[in-house]
Amino acid sequence: MLGRRPAQTSELDAALARVDELGTTLSTTEAKLGATKAALAKVTQERNALRRVYQLLLEQHELLRRRIYVASAERIDVTQLELEFKKNAEALTEVGSALADADAADLTASSDAPAEPPPPPAAKLPRAKSTGRRNLAVEDLPEDRIELLDPEREGTSERLFFEESFRLGYRRAGAVRLVVARAVYKDGETQEITTVDKPKEILERGLLAPSMIAHLLVSKYRFGIPFHRLAEMFRAEGIRLDDGLMCRYAEHFGATLGCIVLAMAKEAKETAFCLSTDATGVCIQPLPRTDGKRQACAKGHFFVVLADQDHIFFEYQPKHTSAAVCGMFRGFSGYIQADASAVYDALYRGEARTAPAEVPPKEVGCWAHARRRFFEAAVVAKDAAAREGLLRMHVLFELEEQWQGLAPAQRHARRQLRSRRLVDDFFAWAKAQYARVKDARGLVATAFGYAVRQEPGLRSFLDDGRLPMTNNHSERALRFICGGRKAWLFFGSDDHAVAAANLFSLIASCKLHDIDAETYLAEIINVLPYWPRERYLELAPKYWRATRARLRPNELAREIGPVAVPPREASATE
Repeated sequence: MLGRRPAQTSELDAALARVDELGTTLSTTEAKLGATKAALAKVTQERNALRRVYQLLLEQHELLRRRIYVASAERIDVTQLELEFKKNAEALTEVGSALADADAADLTASSDAPAEPPPPPAAKLPRAKSTGRRNLAVEDLPEDRIELLDPEREGTSERLFFEESFRLGYRRAGAVRLVVARAVYKDGETQEITTVDKPKEILERGLLAPSMIAHLLVSKYRFGIPFHRLAEMFRAEGIRLDDGLMCRYAEHFGATLGCIVLAMAKEAKETAFCLSTDATGVCIQPLPRTDGKRQACAKGHFFVVLADQDHIFFEYQPKHTSAAVCGMFRGFSGYIQADASAVYDALYRGEARTAPAEVPPKEVGCWAHARRRFFEAAVVAKDAAAREGLLRMHVLFELEEQWQGLAPAQRHARRQLRSRRLVDDFFAWAKAQYARVKDARGLVATAFGYAVRQEPGLRSFLDDGRLPMTNNHSERALRFICGGRKAWLFFGSDDHAVAAANLFSLIASCKLHDIDAETYLAEIINVLPYWPRERYLELAPKYWRATRARLRPNELAREIGPVAVPPREASATE
């Protein structure tokens, strides 16, 4: 074999050295490329996480905006919501900046899929046709007549008729001085002077008569007018009546009339088919500190309970806990309709039973609460599946509206025929959707999670035609408190709140049975001192019409005076 020339050997060595150098460079480049890919994957992951957080904050931001400025009927503490709104806006700015930095670091990342087009705008409902001006002639109102005459034609021309039109006027009512005159007699033989006995009263030697007490209580606990404003209104009429006196009367009479509310609640637990309940928070003025420093108000809770179409009663509880709820419903074994708050779970587990063999109450869910979450997911998060959920529930609500006037047995039969199949399809679809979104956070996962977790309670309305599909009637009953809460600011004490709950109960039950609450309270305040303790249920608004018909009209007409108690009628409370 011929030997290599020195030049060729040197070139070959140089080429081999170059190959080794390129191999080293390639290895280094591959290592750097791997590190770059790992860094890019990490940045992409962080970017995606930031985008998810940013989307959640956007949803929360829009939800808070709607609750503050749009859904005023359902908002709670506006001040707290505004603080959350401001804090959320600051977080949005920070996360938005971080997201922009992450996007700049990921220049090679693929663009996101195009956003889903918004749904077409809903068709506007036709406006109701105007019926014209109200006809005051057919309304039951006291009437004042104003006759406009022509002095020049009176007596010289024949007056044919009057051309009449109507206006709605107002007569200013006011306080009266009630004179209670007790006759004084002198015996002709013994010359002994005697005076008619004082009538029984809830508050002896009180300044206010039953009609004024009833007016004050209804003004505050039905129409939300605080006592200090009532005092100003009376002052404008020349009547001195300070708010401290009104507060004392409200607490005293509210506590006293609680005996009727207790009788109502006892009957409800024994006979009601379904108890619907809800709760709202109120502020309670704290006891003064020994050092004179100011302190924040405590938080209490008013529970409302609707017993079928018989009674509405409120109960004050210092704490919104399972123990408080079990104490309220202890011994009841029917249906209980409430929201999905965890405090009611103890009831359904049987922790409020009075005996081991007692059947615990059965839960009835609220489709309105479920629909509200789907609405927020559809409007705020703009999720297509949430919009489909709203459409599915809308069909159920439409059917319930069509069957509203039917007897319970007929409604139950139609629910089995049509609603049950729709409910089965809804939950099968909702479970599949929840499996898709359950690992994510946000309004969409919340909506589907609520529906899936509350399935047994939401299905319960199919068991009986008497069960309502929603708990909206309980929320409407809470308007007595929510309507005046801003004006009152707080209750003076827990005792004052308990007394107020009794007054709320009687006034709300009067509204339920279409009874004038002011007249009812004025008459009850006069009748109660003479009524037997074991018959307080006869004074409840549900039975008041029947009881009142058996009382003497002349005794009811006077505000203060003895009342003859009629004998018990078995049909009055059975």
